[in-house]
Amino acid sequence: SRAGLLLQEKRSSLLHVCFCSVFYLPPQEDTQGPEASLYSKTLATMDSMLQTLVRSAGTLGILELQNILQLLLPFTNFQLAVVQERALARIASLANFITIYPLPQLCPCFAQATVLRHQCSKTHRFTMLGRLVGHLSLCCTCKDKGTCNEAAEALHHLHTFILQQRSRWPWLHDTGQLQLQEGWQMRQPWQLSPTSYASKIFLMFMKYLQPSDQADIIPMAIKSLRASSACSISMAAYMVDVLVADPAFQTGQVPNIVWAIYRNLPSIKAVVALNSLDRALLVLLGKHPREVVSSLLQCSPTCTHVAMAMWKVMLSKPQAVEKVLRELLSMLMNQSLRKTSTSTKDNPRILSLAAAGTISKILLQPTFLREVEAIFPQLFLALLFQVSFTTELTLQEVHIFWRKYQQDLLTPIRSAVQSMRLLLCGMGFESQVLAIEAQGGWDALLSTQTHLMGVRIVAREMMKTPRPLRSTIFCHLAELLSVEDPTWEMIAMVFLVEMLGCTDLNEELNRALQIFPTYLQSQCLGMPSLVLRGILRLTETPDTARKTLVLLPYVMEQLQGADSDASAVALPVLSNMLRLLEGRMPSLTALALADKLQPLFNDESETVRELSIRLFQKAMGLVVGAEKKKMKKEVWDSLLPLLFHLHDQDKRVAKASQEALCSAGRFLKWRQLVQLAETAQAFRISECLLARNRSRAKDYLHQTQPYLQSPQEPLRREAVRFIGEPRALGSLPLPGSLWPSTGPV
Repeated sequence: SRAGLLLQEKRSSLLHVCFCSVFYLPPQEDTQGPEASLYSKTLATMDSMLQTLVRSAGTLGILELQNILQLLLPFTNFQLAVVQERALARIASLANFITIYPLPQLCPCFAQATVLRHQCSKTHRFTMLGRLVGHLSLCCTCKDKGTCNEAAEALHHLHTFILQQRSRWPWLHDTGQLQLQEGWQMRQPWQLSPTSYASKIFLMFMKYLQPSDQADIIPMAIKSLRASSACSISMAAYMVDVLVADPAFQTGQVPNIVWAIYRNLPSIKAVVALNSLDRALLVLLGKHPREVVSSLLQCSPTCTHVAMAMWKVMLSKPQAVEKVLRELLSMLMNQSLRKTSTSTKDNPRILSLAAAGTISKILLQPTFLREVEAIFPQLFLALLFQVSFTTELTLQEVHIFWRKYQQDLLTPIRSAVQSMRLLLCGMGFESQVLAIEAQGGWDALLSTQTHLMGVRIVAREMMKTPRPLRSTIFCHLAELLSVEDPTWEMIAMVFLVEMLGCTDLNEELNRALQIFPTYLQSQCLGMPSLVLRGILRLTETPDTARKTLVLLPYVMEQLQGADSDASAVALPVLSNMLRLLEGRMPSLTALALADKLQPLFNDESETVRELSIRLFQKAMGLVVGAEKKKMKKEVWDSLLPLLFHLHDQDKRVAKASQEALCSAGRFLKWRQLVQLAETAQAFRISECLLARNRSRAKDYLHQTQPYLQSPQEPLRREAVRFIGEPRALGSLPLPGSLWPSTGPV
């Protein structure tokens, strides 16, 4: 009891000092007389002290017992046999003690008893069981007979304790095991070889180990494969084989096992040990491929020689190669910038980079090319996305893979480009690799400023591959783009738009048309105009033009945005689509377009101004029937803006405005306007407008206001001149805001 009180605060550290002081004493056979007697009394006193600590802990007795065992176990791995034997004797003594002394009852889930819907209290759990069984089983293979006997004795008492606990739960029946218990004491370890004896005992305990107990044993067994004793190595290998193959093995245990293999592999030399690890990796890969691949990437992002040795083991079986490659492909695609982690080991960006580097090394092994070919389209695109993704890396992430003074490592982006080249060459596309090189495509991919150009070059060369491959790539791109992901959607769309130039992919085109509406509304800079360029290409191809009409409403919406680039492409697309419409649709569509086109007459882009005016002119010619009356209002509203743009600094816009005014005159059956427009008499046209319809004077004044702020001096001058017309003013008050505040006119 005094010991218990003394060790309340620093019990563990004091116990450790006590163990070191006693266990490191000279062997008993080296002592004689009183010293020998004192030696025996010291060990007996230590056993008594340990038992007293457990008893004095009361309801915390189980916790105290496990704390003591935790301190004793490291001594069982000591190189000196005398230290091992003394530590094992203390464990055997404690194991015997708990079969006699009534500890607080353990939870029924102890030793594999199944209890539904229960929660264990920490004071009723024996969490040390797995580690204890593992250490003792390995110690049974020691060359020293005394150590082996002490380990066997400890296991014997531990087995008795387990059966005693299970006997408290009436729904468990262990008659067969009890009989084994009765005969076990008579069977001495030396009747069997050490490994055979330890294997039988360990297998008997397996049925009592919870999955968590087994998880504690595996890393310890892997570490024991480095032992110098052949018997210990064989036993550790046996334990690894049994535990990994157990049906109760849980996924969460995989990372610890992979890490244990990675850390210990360089020190493991025995063939039986290496074979055991090979089997373990293949079994784990078969059951938990994602966890194994992810864990190994975390162990070695740069794929060291140790990691490569493990990859080669997993790639040694054809059925395993496919699993590894598909999981690496999955890691490659998991590049989302929204899923970053503060820890490098489970950061998807880091794992993606690691996967790219590993694939690069795998591609150097010609024996895997058949399996690579099966996923070539997906792998090729994933590596292409990786190139763009690496331009967004943080300095910390780059530092993991490349240091300034390590010349043997490629930067992440160069590594991804190198992987692409290796992949294409391995699949027989050397001509494409050379063609891309000749056009500067590979170099273009390396820069954020030019990588989209590089993607286009790569896409154009891949269009020269056989149709089945192109079809697969196209469909995979469409599938990827069906889910928006800002990490790689721009690259995928650039590639897909280039592939629209393949005239033999008409059957696959519908998949692209289904996703285009989503990306026309994308907030990603440049995405709508990119999609519109693809649609424009389709409208210019006879075989595909009519299929694009389903996108007409979405293209019209692009005229209402503030993106001049998108409008500049949408306008020729709409012009082409109008030609394809049949029946009343041209008239109805032209009327709907008219209202959307007029705001673009004053766009900052001269291209948009010209194209919108010309499309408006075309729309006037398409409206017929009942729509013609509604169209007259739109035409009247267009006259003054068109008049102003006769003075546009861009000659093409001025010419388009002149032709549109002529068409407007014909549409309104206003011969004088046609004549004046043909000769571009702007001053006379303004007089005619006011003279023809005085009721529109107020509307004209409001239409003039934007032109008073125009960046073009000629347009500002014409707006001021028009307002200054006496007929324009009439009796209407002129708001001061209509006059330009500054600048010459």
